[in-house]
Amino acid sequence: QVHLVESGGGLVQPGESLTLSCAASGDVSRISVMGWYRQAPGKQRELVALIPPNGKPDYTDSVKGRFTISRDNAKNTLNLQMNSLETEDTAIYYCKAEYSAYVGFWGRGTQVTVSS
Repeated sequence: QVHLVESGGGLVQPGESLTLSCAASGDVSRISVMGWYRQAPGKQRELVALIPPNGKPDYTDSVKGRFTISRDNAKNTLNLQMNSLETEDTAIYYCKAEYSAYVGFWGRGTQVTVSS
């Protein structure tokens, strides 16, 4: 089992930046892919970015060039640097850690609100 705790959410104005962090604990040695997802009010949860253990990150088109995902395997942390935030980025952001395509763990989420 893996326990995930997100932090760093908040209220910002359009064009500003935020950095989200996710701390993993438990049986972290089996973690493979990690990622950030988000869910806006009235919408389904969607993938924001994924990062494999030692590979190239992947991003959904709407955040490419603005968001950067990174992980520190030694510290068991996952980060999401979000720049040039837009009102459409408003959502609850969730961290996910996978053992495989069939076994994954979710954090409780952190709220990001972008509003003027």
